[in-house]
Amino acid sequence: MNDLTIIPTAASSQPQTQYLNPELSLLSFHERVLSMALDTRTPVLERLKFLCIFSANMDEFFEIRVSGLKAMAQSAVAGESIDGLTPQIALDKISERAHRLVDLQYQTLNQQVLPELKTYGIQFLAQEEWTAGQSKWIRSYFKREVLPILTPIRLDPAHPFPLTINKGLSIVVDLHDPERDETHNIAIVPAPRALPRYIRLPPELCINEYEYVYLSSIISANVGRLFSNAEVLGCYQFRITRNSDLYVDLEAVEDLARTLEGELPRRLYGEAIRLEVSENCPKKILNFLKERFQISDDYIYAVDGPTNLNRLITLPDLVNRPHIKYQGFTPSAPDNLSQQNNIFDTINNADVLLHHPFQSFAPVVELLRQAANDPEVLAIKQTLYRTGSDSVMVEYLEDAARAGKEVTVIVELMARFDEQNNLDTAQKLQSAGAHVVYGMVGKKTHAKMLLIVRREGKKLRRYVHLGTGNYHQGNTRVYTDYGLLTNQREITQDVHELFMQLTTQGSNPTLIRLFQSPMGISDMLVKNVLREADNARAGRPAHVIAKVNGLSSPAVINALYEASQAGVKIDLIVRGICCLRPGIPGLSENIEVRSIVGRFLEHGRVFYFLNSEAESELFLSSADLMPRNLRNRIEQCTPILDSNIKETILADLHVYLADNRNSWLMQADGRYVQTIKKTPDEPDLNAQQVLLEAHADTY
Repeated sequence: MNDLTIIPTAASSQPQTQYLNPELSLLSFHERVLSMALDTRTPVLERLKFLCIFSANMDEFFEIRVSGLKAMAQSAVAGESIDGLTPQIALDKISERAHRLVDLQYQTLNQQVLPELKTYGIQFLAQEEWTAGQSKWIRSYFKREVLPILTPIRLDPAHPFPLTINKGLSIVVDLHDPERDETHNIAIVPAPRALPRYIRLPPELCINEYEYVYLSSIISANVGRLFSNAEVLGCYQFRITRNSDLYVDLEAVEDLARTLEGELPRRLYGEAIRLEVSENCPKKILNFLKERFQISDDYIYAVDGPTNLNRLITLPDLVNRPHIKYQGFTPSAPDNLSQQNNIFDTINNADVLLHHPFQSFAPVVELLRQAANDPEVLAIKQTLYRTGSDSVMVEYLEDAARAGKEVTVIVELMARFDEQNNLDTAQKLQSAGAHVVYGMVGKKTHAKMLLIVRREGKKLRRYVHLGTGNYHQGNTRVYTDYGLLTNQREITQDVHELFMQLTTQGSNPTLIRLFQSPMGISDMLVKNVLREADNARAGRPAHVIAKVNGLSSPAVINALYEASQAGVKIDLIVRGICCLRPGIPGLSENIEVRSIVGRFLEHGRVFYFLNSEAESELFLSSADLMPRNLRNRIEQCTPILDSNIKETILADLHVYLADNRNSWLMQADGRYVQTIKKTPDEPDLNAQQVLLEAHADTY
C-alpha cells in the first residue's frame, strides 16, 4: 500500500499446535499500534500519540506479562502455555521481537515524526541547539524550578544507591575524582516526579512557535553545579520497569481495602524487569546498572531519545495545530432522547442503543443525574470498575445517597492500576451514605450495570443500563463501546438478581434472559456455536460473528474449530490476543480473524449467531473470550431483543468486516497482514470513519 511501511514479522517457529501463544499475540497487537505511527496517512501529531501509546502498552506488557513469565520461568513447577511453549522460550521470543520494535519506535520518532513536526513549527531542542538566550533562560529555570527539589546522590558507603521507583526517570552521572576509587565516582539524580518531562521555551527566544527542551536535558546541562568538587564525564538517563502485579490472597485477608492500602506502595519497588538506558551510555556505567538491578542483557533496551516517551502524549493538546491532528467531532444523541426531557419516559417508549464515541455518553450521565434528583426514585445500584478521577457519575451517586435514596455501589478494588482511585472513590461514597461492596471474594466484578428502581403510580419499575465498557467519561471519547438502556421486565429482573448475588455472596442465580460469568457466558457461547455447526451439517445457513478484545478460551476456540469443520462461516474481529489459528485446512479454513486498529480503541464485545431460518440472536457483553473473563470474573451478557437495534448492530459489524484501511488479517502462523483494496478502483473504507460520519452531529 502506498506510503505505508508494513512491519516485517518473521513466521512463527513455535510448535504447530492448534493454539497461539497469548503473550506473543499481545505483542503483535502492540506492533499493530506502532504501525499507526509508521503510517504517513496518519496526521503527524497523532503519529506521535501512537508512539506514546505503544510505549505505555509496552510498559504494562513488561510490568504484568513479562514479569509473570519470568516468575514462572524461575519456578521449579513452571509448565507450558496453551501453545506448548515454556515460559523461558516465550521470554526469548519476546526479547527478540520487543528489541526490534523498540528500535523501530525510536527510528520513527527521530527520522520521521520529529523532523515533520519541525516543519510545522514544533521542535524539541538538543543541548547543542540552544542559543545563548535560551541557555541563559534554562539556567535560570533550573535554579528556580528544578534545583530546590532535586536530590542528587553521590554513591559511597554512607550514600547507597537510592530506591528508584517503577518507571521513574533517573540520571546516572559519570564523575572523575582522582581521590576516589571508580565505584565511588558515580552519582544518581532522580528526576522529580512533580516536574513536567518537557518544558516550553519562551516564544520570544525561539525561531519556531513551539520549542521545547526535555527535563533530562536541563538537568544534564546543569549537573556540574551539583558536583562542583568532581569533573562530570557524562550524564545518561535510565528508567527501570518493575513487576507491578499485586499478590493478595483474597480469601485470607479480613479487610481488602486496608490490605490494598498497604500493598500498593510496594508496586513502586517490585522486582526490576526491564532497564531502559540512553544508547550512548558507556559500558562501565551500563555494567554498573546491570549489577545493581540484577538484570541481564535480554531485558536491557538502549534508546535514542527520552526513556519515558509516553510522557509526550500531552503535546498534541498543547499546540494549536488542528490540521495535523484528527478532525474534531461532536458525538450525537439518538433522536428519541433529544426529543424528550424525561429520560425515563423515553426508555418506557423503547429501548435505546448508544454507540460510543460516535454517540454521546451524556444520556447515561443524564439518566443517573435525573435518578439522583427524582423523588420517585427509591434505589440506585451500580458497578464501578474504572471511573477516572473526579467522576461526575460518582458525584451523582453521592448526591443520591445524601438525598436518602438507597444507593449500592459495587466497587472493584482490584481493577489493575486503578486500585488507588477506586479506594478513594469507595471512601467518598461511604462518607456520603452509600452502601459500598467490594464484589465477590476471589472474582473481579467486571460487569457494567446500572439499576434504578422508580415508583410509578402504585408499582415499582426498574430501569437499567448495560454496557460493554466502563463508566469512565474520558474513555467513552476514545473507546468504541455499546450501551443499552431498557426497562424490559425480564432483563431488569435479571440485573436485580445479579446485584443480589454480588451483595449476598450467593451462587450464580437463575436468570431469564441474561447470561453471566463464571461459566454461564462460556456455556451459552459454546452451545450457540455448536448449534450453528448442527445447522451447517443439516444444509441450513450458518454464520457466527464475534467482536472482542481477546480470544484465548480453549473451550470457545475448540467449539469454533468444530463449527468451521462443519462448514460454518465464522468472522472474528479480535483487537488483541487471539490464540486461535485461522485458515488451517481441515481445522479452521472457514474462520477469518481480523484486528481493527485505528483512531479509537476497539472495545465493544458483540456475539452474533444466524440461527438458520429461526430468529437470529445477538448479544452485548462485558466479557472477552478469555479464561479470566469466563471463569474468574463476574460478567454479564445480554441479548438484544429489539429487532431494529439488532439490525443496527449487525450493520455496524458488517462495516467493520468491510474495512480496508485499518484492518489486519491474521494468518495461520500468527502473523498479521494489513487488508488492502482488492482493486485500484475500490474506495477506501475506514470503519471508524464511516461510523463517525453516520452518527456524529458534527464532523
